[in-house]
Amino acid sequence: MKPNFAQMSKAELKAYVLANRDDIEAIRFLFQIPSNMEVKRYPSMYDENGLPIEENIRLAEEAIKKRVEEVNRNRQQKSEPQE
Repeated sequence: MKPNFAQMSKAELKAYVLANRDDIEAIRFLFQIPSNMEVKRYPSMYDENGLPIEENIRLAEEAIKKRVEEVNRNRQQKSEPQE
């Protein structure tokens, strides 16, 4: 009988998957995107002929730069001493 993956903590589920590497259901459950997580989709970087779409590449680069700045800001705030 399989465990209830929804009731397991992330650490427990990881341990289960490592011990049961052929359990595809558990692996899929582990890598599911949480329903409360916002997933941002971007348009293709290339057209149907394989040529780059410069505007889409620019938008992706801006989004990546913004995300990196956000992560760095969060890390800096966490490392600052609390008063």
